[in-house]
Amino acid sequence: MYHYHHHPFPCLHCHPHSYIRMVQSLIERCLLLHMDREQCIKALARHARIRPLVTLTVWRELQKENKGFFHQYLTQVSLIPNLGRHGRIYPRNGRRSQWK
Repeated sequence: MYHYHHHPFPCLHCHPHSYIRMVQSLIERCLLLHMDREQCIKALARHARIRPLVTLTVWRELQKENKGFFHQYLTQVSLIPNLGRHGRIYPRNGRRSQWK
């Protein structure tokens, strides 16, 4: 069976290794935005149309390979009190701070 796609992203069926690497890269971007696992799964499903099961599977494999990093990362993320949507930090009054 052939899969023809008209988009620049790898296909899970045609190029599974490239697809997994792409998902890994997107998860790493979520980590840079201080997202937890659930936020990452939702963001990739919504914005990149990655199936939640695929994101969860890749996340778990990354977690197995990098236990120390994820333990420290998840501890730090849980300590951030004012984490807003998409991992951006907002002041308590809800306004974004101005970059100068």
